[in-house]
Amino acid sequence: MLSTFDALLLARIQFGFTVAFHIIFPAFSIGLASYLAVLEGLWLATGRQVFLDLFKYWIKIFAIAFAMGVVSGLVMSYQFGTNWSVFSDKTGPVLGPLMAYEVLSAFFLEAGFLGVMLFGMNKVGPRLHFLATLAVAFGTFFSAFWILSVNSWMHTPQGHGVNEAGQFVPLDWWAIVFNPSFPYRLVHMVLAAYLTTALVVGAVGAWHLLKDRLSTLSQSSEGARTMFSMAMWMAAIVAPIQILAGDMHGINTLEHQPAKVMAMEGHFESHPEGAPLILFGLPNQEAGRVDYALQIPKLSSLVLKHSLNAPLKGLDTVPRENWPPVPVVFWSFRIMVGMGMLMLLLGALSLLARARGKLYEWPALHGFALAMGPAGFVAVLAGWITTEVGRQPFTVYGLLRTADSASPLSAPAVGASLMAFVVIYFAVFSMGVIYILRLMAKPPKPGEHGVETGVPIRTAGITPAPAHDPDRTLQPAE
Repeated sequence: MLSTFDALLLARIQFGFTVAFHIIFPAFSIGLASYLAVLEGLWLATGRQVFLDLFKYWIKIFAIAFAMGVVSGLVMSYQFGTNWSVFSDKTGPVLGPLMAYEVLSAFFLEAGFLGVMLFGMNKVGPRLHFLATLAVAFGTFFSAFWILSVNSWMHTPQGHGVNEAGQFVPLDWWAIVFNPSFPYRLVHMVLAAYLTTALVVGAVGAWHLLKDRLSTLSQSSEGARTMFSMAMWMAAIVAPIQILAGDMHGINTLEHQPAKVMAMEGHFESHPEGAPLILFGLPNQEAGRVDYALQIPKLSSLVLKHSLNAPLKGLDTVPRENWPPVPVVFWSFRIMVGMGMLMLLLGALSLLARARGKLYEWPALHGFALAMGPAGFVAVLAGWITTEVGRQPFTVYGLLRTADSASPLSAPAVGASLMAFVVIYFAVFSMGVIYILRLMAKPPKPGEHGVETGVPIRTAGITPAPAHDPDRTLQPAE
């Protein structure tokens, strides 16, 4: 079977498989770290026990997701040396320092404070512990900063030269780091991470609200209500901002990577008097057309250039050897946009329910939120496929082709490692995901009088509220 694939294709499949597994964990942990910081900050500001309960509930899940993200990310660096040695040699002088900066600054910051965040609340006090939580949250963001700078330079390279050995060498680090597509990618990815986390938190809250409703001994869970409300606020506020950020990112991509946008839109032909928005169809790359296209005249020109009659070039202006795989990019883009529209709908429905006082008593909304739990991961994966497959046939856009980036390996060698990765990844990470789902299936434990079992809350600088207080509100110690 391996003989039917060449080594280049197998190397691309392997890298795509491992990145797809890896990207879902950072996307979740970036948002969840910030959510934990918000929860702990609210607990310190208000003294309400529910925020501490939710912090303790989600920090366990964060620890597992963070660990799986680290483990899955380690494999990526090895592939650069095994399957993509030419790419590593050509781009190493530029990308190597950026990756080192990510480790020395962001990852060390996360790792340095992670232990305090996980185990140190009763040892360092709540305020210093909050500082550690903020450091971890900032570290996850800073890590995304460096990784997206690396990735963006591969899409919009600048600030470099080429030496006698054919290597890209840095000439202007500011231009390299802050390349033209980087700000748009950073905003789009970080917002995607926040939305991904909000949808997971909302789905867990909705799950427990539905369970409480169906239980014969129904008891309203304050933790479930609080997490659901916070998640719906995030969806309602961030989803429209993300759509706006995506539109700006698309305009930037049109300027610097027009062939990618042509593939996303399905524009095989140029449209000098306004291009249609193709909603659905079957891209036929060989024939250079979209079969059975359902389209709205001139709307694509309005979206991309804000003018109905603005001309848009098509793939007929690009040499065929530089065309990306149009069907893949076309459909992955629509999946991403479709998920975004559903997130917008969920946020709008939550605002309607909140206005009517039915946020916790609308089972249809809870069912919708529960079904939308994985939508953020689907959107992130679809967006990544759109971005990376749309860059083909280049690893460094317009300068280094993918076919010229791979190591001189045989197909059986790459295929054997690919099969090993598939088996090991599904075995290990499936167990991790199942364990996370089991933790999510349990409701948050209400109002314990200690940050950890058996530790009086007064040792953390907090005094418990009177026993008759139904909200079990915590107040800062005087």
